[in-house]
Amino acid sequence: MKKNFALIGAAGYIAPRHMQAIKHTGNELVAALDKNDSVGIIDSYFPQAAFFTEYERFDRHLEKLKRKGVQLDYISICSPNYLHDAHIRFALRYGADVICEKPVALNPWNIDALQEIEQETGNNINTILQLRLHKGVIALKNKIEKSPQKVFDIDLSYITSRGTWYYASWKGNLTKSGGIATNIGVHFFDMLCWIFGDILENEVHVHTHDRAAGFLRFERARVKWFLSINQDTLPADIKASGKRTYRSILLDGEEFEFSEGFTELHNRSYEHILAGKGFPLEETRKSIEVVHNIRNTQPVGVNDNSHTLARLPLSKHPFS
Repeated sequence: MKKNFALIGAAGYIAPRHMQAIKHTGNELVAALDKNDSVGIIDSYFPQAAFFTEYERFDRHLEKLKRKGVQLDYISICSPNYLHDAHIRFALRYGADVICEKPVALNPWNIDALQEIEQETGNNINTILQLRLHKGVIALKNKIEKSPQKVFDIDLSYITSRGTWYYASWKGNLTKSGGIATNIGVHFFDMLCWIFGDILENEVHVHTHDRAAGFLRFERARVKWFLSINQDTLPADIKASGKRTYRSILLDGEEFEFSEGFTELHNRSYEHILAGKGFPLEETRKSIEVVHNIRNTQPVGVNDNSHTLARLPLSKHPFS
């Protein structure tokens, strides 16, 4: 049976993937909310969806639908990171299940509070942990499980270039985005937790406006990691090719290839959720604890456990 969806954060970067996934799974977007009105992309998927720039009118519309017997089954949340838990609370209390983008919350204790509301309302929170559905990542997890006694050495690099606009947006505000490690890294940290087990050590070496680096020791891996939004940190060959994004995972010195297969992961996530196989809230806890600790730890500087790219010269904040 076709499900009814609402979407909070319709003007965001990731929102079109949610619209596409709702369409792909044969369901209907009936209402959307964003304080910004640059949402013409909705026409490509659900031109009849009601759209609101004011929360109060959105809330009133959903209440009218309910009184008319039109029940929302899911509310998808693509709003800025710091608003996720508030919007989840709204959706649960309205009576809908939730599909929420990463990170589900900025702090570990927010998860505890959300779990209480889940129990009170009987509705569920499903989180988008799409790397767990990537075929290459699944293959890697299977490979690791075949060597249960081995501890692996990992180098993780993720650089996704962003312009100066980034720092004028909520994403450049540490209290709203959670910083670089949260905003662009939480999926990778979730993937590492999922594959390599509990975290035994979390050391931060660099944490600035445009990059973060550190060392994580898991039960099954030692991980040197580097994340950046500064295109100057791209490897020379990537720059020469004109590319602005670089993903690399070295597993005991060998490249683990997973550069392809990302475009369909939201579709796959929705398929799993609608089939009752979504990732519950508790599954997010480890990665939220990782990024919270990174955000609140004083960097110790570069040392022998540092990623090679952590040694690159630091840059000034563009608004400094």
